[in-house]
Amino acid sequence: MKRMALIVLAIMLALLTACAGGSPTGATGASPAASPATAASPSPAAAPAVTATAASGTDLPDLGGREVRIAVENAYPPFNYINPQTNQPEGWDYDAWREICRLLNCKPVFQEAAWEGLIQAVANGQYDAAADGITITPERAQQVDFSDGYIRVDQRLLARKGEKRFASMEEFVANPQLRLGTQTGTTNYETAKQLLPENRIQAFEQFPFAVQALINGDVDAVIMDETAGQGYVGTNAEQLELIGPPIKSDELGFIFPKGSDLVEPVNRALAVMRENGTLDALSKKYFSAEFKLPGSQ
Repeated sequence: MKRMALIVLAIMLALLTACAGGSPTGATGASPAASPATAASPSPAAAPAVTATAASGTDLPDLGGREVRIAVENAYPPFNYINPQTNQPEGWDYDAWREICRLLNCKPVFQEAAWEGLIQAVANGQYDAAADGITITPERAQQVDFSDGYIRVDQRLLARKGEKRFASMEEFVANPQLRLGTQTGTTNYETAKQLLPENRIQAFEQFPFAVQALINGDVDAVIMDETAGQGYVGTNAEQLELIGPPIKSDELGFIFPKGSDLVEPVNRALAVMRENGTLDALSKKYFSAEFKLPGSQ
């Protein structure tokens, strides 16, 4: 997996270079992960039972300092990525879970994981939770438990700047010459399969590969969540744009093994963060056109 992370980062570097004629302005992090991206020492889930105690003046549960192993991909900006200036992981997932654990008195232990197989790994108990902008679906809910949704996002088309051949998903579907890129195993991929024949879809292991293919002209658009697309547009304003109306709207949540005692505490922490404006502040920081990956300006 670490080898894959290096490959992704190399592609990100190429993307950065391509977008600025040699100066780093790409969509994603571009420097090798010289240091471990995450804390990688699994801790046993032998946690104290969740008890209702006061926490910072609230009645939030107190997890007693328990470690929570959280899987992240580190290749899905702005949810999670490697800061190319510091080689440290950053993103919405990191900020949100640090705040959740501050409220619940737990210790987040972030562990890098490939998207493929991530949900099954959580279902098997390899991790206590996973972030990564996971869409809540009935099919996935048969494998894992979801937190309450923390944001609703639209699926959109990401295209090259100045694209004239199509202005919506309907126009894209109507042109048999056009090919669509996306990431395998995502709800974006499922949406693509509902709208297009398989021979017009090119699925990549991670979104950075799909965006690179778009810039290279190997695909004509990429379908992805608007939140992630805004991150790519923010760092490639001269190369990319989101076009057309929303294709589909999804709610995102964290996932846990079935029966996890973390679901209720995390939901209560999310409720506090929603009430006190923390979620809004995080959305403004990461899910807007102003977001730019560090080092991309």
